[in-house]
Amino acid sequence: MYDSFIALVRDWYGTQEFIPLHEPRFQGNEKAYVSEAIDSTFVSSVSDYVPRFEAQLAEYTGAQHAVAVCNGTAALHLALHSTGVGQGDEVITQPLTFVATCNAIKYCGAEPVFVDVAKDTLGLCPDSLASFLELNADKSDSGPVNKKTGHKIKACLPMHTMGLPAHMPQISSICSEWGIPVIEDAAEALGSSRDGRSCGTFGLLGTLSFNGNKIITTGGGGAIITDDNELAEKIRHLATTAKLQHKWMFEHDQIGYNYRMPGLNAAMGVAQIEQLPGFLVSKNELAEVYRLWSLREGVELVSDPVDCQSNNWLNTILVKNEQERDRFLEYTNDQGVMTRPAWALMNDLGPYKNCQTFSDANARDLQKRLVNVPSSARVLG
Repeated sequence: MYDSFIALVRDWYGTQEFIPLHEPRFQGNEKAYVSEAIDSTFVSSVSDYVPRFEAQLAEYTGAQHAVAVCNGTAALHLALHSTGVGQGDEVITQPLTFVATCNAIKYCGAEPVFVDVAKDTLGLCPDSLASFLELNADKSDSGPVNKKTGHKIKACLPMHTMGLPAHMPQISSICSEWGIPVIEDAAEALGSSRDGRSCGTFGLLGTLSFNGNKIITTGGGGAIITDDNELAEKIRHLATTAKLQHKWMFEHDQIGYNYRMPGLNAAMGVAQIEQLPGFLVSKNELAEVYRLWSLREGVELVSDPVDCQSNNWLNTILVKNEQERDRFLEYTNDQGVMTRPAWALMNDLGPYKNCQTFSDANARDLQKRLVNVPSSARVLG
């Protein structure tokens, strides 16, 4: 298994000595657009490239609005803050996620509540969510309240883990019944869809990331997508230090944030999103190569859930146990092929270990067996 895996990866990526987990591809208009932005001198958020990139994101995802910001964590923070998540509130999320999901909740003064993931999606489990609410929540005129803590449950924040679409129709239905706004952490899922609908568009708001390791990158960057006109306007205002528009006066009507995406990053984003369809084709081809290898070797490969199309951001295998995971990680990295385990579970981290955990059996099993394998798009030409 080990040697055949190394041979597969080296055959796919060619002669490069070190094979990273996911590196960006700059094969389009990146240099031309960034140079154009520099020549214009409008390199900050006051750049034509920012609204241009936002319009492309909205069109691609099918959302009515996209607001580009400086990173995915800022996108999460603004999304939660704009929907009223504040001091002493609670947000339901999953223990298997990147730490930014929980950090953004804490930025609002709120606490995460951890509900287990589904094994087929690695994202929030609808059954576990429904059970948690039934056993732990009371409905009230101002929204559900956690019976154990007395705190309001102000939002649900599922993540599309590794680009795999979570069970959003069921999650949205459960949350609608309880009056809980849904904010999707789609940082890893641009290009992923369920039933033909883009991840990030099922909830009230969705957030994206364009970090250097994502399927498209702006170096650093993120975005919030939504169909809600008022929320989009509010988020754009908050992201621009809550400054009131005026030709020369500096007036701010509330505490805002300096979160807008600079024009240089947006210029790169415009070039990257132009190439996204090609990236998806390449990554789908690689996923098929991994699928055939996994069948030959008897390895469990995490595949697209039913009626879903993943962007195959990070291909993921599940080995037998934690010891096998560590042996595989050590061998492959020693061979110059970068592989990585799942993140530590959030409820095992110091800042979050005292937060309420309703269930985490699936997350804990996955965390011990999960390995991400090289998933970069192929170099064209």
